Amino acid sequence: MADTSDIRTPAQIEADIKRRREVLADTLDEIGVRVHPKTIVGDAKAKVVSNIDHTLGRAYVSVNKAVTDVKAQFVDEEGAPRLERVLPVALVAVGLVGLLALGTRRRKG
Repeated sequence: MADTSDIRTPAQIEADIKRRREVLADTLDEIGVRVHPKTIVGDAKAKVVSNIDHTLGRAYVSVNKAVTDVKAQFVDEEGAPRLERVLPVALVAVGLVGLLALGTRRRKG
């Protein structure tokens, strides 16, 4: 005796073909959107912006850490300046500015 559960009617076959055509049409539409030049350019722009944002974020964190580390060298936990560290740096800065001023004055004179 033949198993009749695997036998499909012509209407079932046509409905299956129709569903498969619709799925194929949707897939082709999606592929068309993905390979469209505007989509490719838009995706590339979004990726570049994301990479720039990520790079800028990492740079900000690095700079912020460096500033915090430098600040910790010159300011104590309470926010008061550490004179034993500030004064030598200030003296060196004043000396450099003075040397630059003398060098500029000698070239002009």
